[in-house]
Amino acid sequence: MNRVLFMCVWLGLSFSLKAEASPKELGRHLQPTVFAVTMVMIHDVVNPPAASRFYTYCLLGAHEIVARHQKTVVSPTAFVRSLGEVNLDVAKAENYQIAALYCILETGRLILPSGYMLEEEEKKLLDQLRTEKYPESVIQQSVSVAQEMAKKVLAYAAADNYRNLSARTRYRPSKADGFWYPTPPAYIEAIEPHWRIIRPMMMDSCNQFKPKPPVAFSKDTTSDFHKLAQEVYQIGNKLTDEQRFIASYWDCNPFAVNTSGHMSIGFKKISPGGHWMNITSLATTKAGLPFDNALMVQSLVAMTLMDAFISCWDEKYRSSRIRPETVINRYINVRWQPLLQTPPFPEYTSGHSVISTAVAELLTYLMGDNFSFTDNTEVIFELPERRFTSFRQAASEAAISRLYGGIHYRDAIENGQAQGRAIGEFVIERLKKAGIKPIL
Repeated sequence: MNRVLFMCVWLGLSFSLKAEASPKELGRHLQPTVFAVTMVMIHDVVNPPAASRFYTYCLLGAHEIVARHQKTVVSPTAFVRSLGEVNLDVAKAENYQIAALYCILETGRLILPSGYMLEEEEKKLLDQLRTEKYPESVIQQSVSVAQEMAKKVLAYAAADNYRNLSARTRYRPSKADGFWYPTPPAYIEAIEPHWRIIRPMMMDSCNQFKPKPPVAFSKDTTSDFHKLAQEVYQIGNKLTDEQRFIASYWDCNPFAVNTSGHMSIGFKKISPGGHWMNITSLATTKAGLPFDNALMVQSLVAMTLMDAFISCWDEKYRSSRIRPETVINRYINVRWQPLLQTPPFPEYTSGHSVISTAVAELLTYLMGDNFSFTDNTEVIFELPERRFTSFRQAASEAAISRLYGGIHYRDAIENGQAQGRAIGEFVIERLKKAGIKPIL
């Protein structure tokens, strides 16, 4: 675990210590700035839905700062529901890109559980800007604007019902047949059972994209449900090396726990949303997008992730369907274990299928259907780079990885993809109406 964190720190520094940039070019600082936020979330073991929320708010103020200085960037107030009711007006920054970068870190510092860790990243950024010969007066005035915007974003975030989650009735899993129940090895209680109450960014409501009902649970060995469980069991028993790698590559489980006797060891990993945020950084860098467009794309992806998680979690705790591991252990083979550790929340629909498909649709609209890229997100977890020919190909692989990993049935994957596609298409139409066009 410490080695992973050290590698994260090293990777973040490697992004920010490349060849000297010209005083007018700040795009090179965007990727390490967002990655610094990711690093803190890995440290805090932030759960997947909460991570999407943190990314969204960290980028929201920066997006608005850029939009107030560049007419080519559409303000989030044009498409985020309820944001237009909030006063986000701040002073004009002498250098709006410095203000946007610092706003990402400052918002993270204020909103993340271990946000204090970003104070060092703020200092590193300012020191680097001084090395690049930016005037001290410009730096300080831009920082002041960033701090002002961060406070406004926090005020907006405070009204999204996040604070009310802890006041909800404690979730108690049903012991009846067919319903989700905590799984080995740690038997962690359900994660974010009330996430449906979080205010969406662009959707009308949490259940706007309610998926098809899951295949009904049945113990009958001739039933459709039994066939789904048997498929997970049979595939899990004869995985190819490629299938094992794909499952591990898209694991993205912040909750992984290994046990040895009476000792439990936790392994910190990136969240599914964090993986797609890094893919977005890699893609915008490869495309050579200017700072303003790259930041807008990052912000739009974060908002899409947030809405997709709200939609998915709404269904998870409505259907509360039992995981394959529990079914197989109870009715097929008591000793069977999935390749991946089963995440601590209900099965239907597959979260990675929903969010990956939604984001892939958005990125395809913005950057094209044949945008190839090399993903190095998992290198810090000792997995090699992986090349994809398109965002949709990556999303499709992320979805099927859940079957290979033994943690989802096929209908949760396929119906999750349909759910994610509907969310992505809705987001795209909303952005089109706001005037956001393809970037490439």
